[in-house]
Amino acid sequence: MTGHEERAGRADRPVAADLTGRVALVAGATRGAGRAMAVELGRAGALVYVTGRTTRERVSEVGRPTETIEQTAELVTAAGGTGIAVPTDHLEPARVEALVTRIGQEQGRLDVLVNSLWGGDRLIEFNTKVWDLDLDKGLRMFRLGIDAHVITSHYALPLLIGRPGGLVVEITDGTEAFNRTYRDNLCFDLTKSAPHRIAFGLAAELKEYGGTAVSLTPGFLRSEEMLDHFGVTEETWRDAVAQERHFAIAESPALIARGVRALAADPDKQRWSGRSLSSGQLAKEYDFTDTDGSRPDCFGYFEDVVFGGKDRSAADYR
Repeated sequence: MTGHEERAGRADRPVAADLTGRVALVAGATRGAGRAMAVELGRAGALVYVTGRTTRERVSEVGRPTETIEQTAELVTAAGGTGIAVPTDHLEPARVEALVTRIGQEQGRLDVLVNSLWGGDRLIEFNTKVWDLDLDKGLRMFRLGIDAHVITSHYALPLLIGRPGGLVVEITDGTEAFNRTYRDNLCFDLTKSAPHRIAFGLAAELKEYGGTAVSLTPGFLRSEEMLDHFGVTEETWRDAVAQERHFAIAESPALIARGVRALAADPDKQRWSGRSLSSGQLAKEYDFTDTDGSRPDCFGYFEDVVFGGKDRSAADYR
């Protein structure tokens, strides 16, 4: 059996870690990786507060009314946990403060904070010089992808440090090494590099409290928005490879979600503190797979094939 055949024949290998009794806040859980991480934490038995700006009554600037935080909370509960939806704009300090006060009053603890706040893809103008950018769009990216993260940590961390073992996960796009390649838009580049430094700084601040902070990125993510962009579904996603050949390395949101579950349950998670991690890296470390049984190494593929010019296929990195 060849290596490719062996990989293709692997069964779905989820994470078995139990998080019963843990309390998590997934900020930015309306869709995509945020929703998947919330659901996976619930599947592990956690109580999960899910926040976002799109509800059944109100649609955020992202403009996708089909995904709401109420749906996410229901999925968390259906998976075996307890999902609690709290509509929150994390750029409004008073709203975030009220959210954390509520968690403290209702649960008395916070064990996991996932900062998955973004919603700025529609603002990106790739291959545009900084002097030609729409400045309002660029500055809005900073607000959504940097300011919101800092505001959330400011209010949530006093609760999280109440007991040792707390985990902060800063979700971004691209590993620290990958983001040394310019991301073709100065504001986007800065926004997606900032979470690495936020995690690095928080790791130093949390150390004396037994806390851990990491930055984490998915690979080429098959989010709802990306699937819609290519006109495919999760079941037919491979049809999109004809339009974008690198989509062959794409991963479902379950991969990064399983990584967060494994991190949250790891008693030795502090060994990762301050580091930039990827879903594929965690899949290898904790021995889990994507839902199709593969283990996509997106960043290895990009380094070798896309940037390095090696004559290899995406199948060699799954």
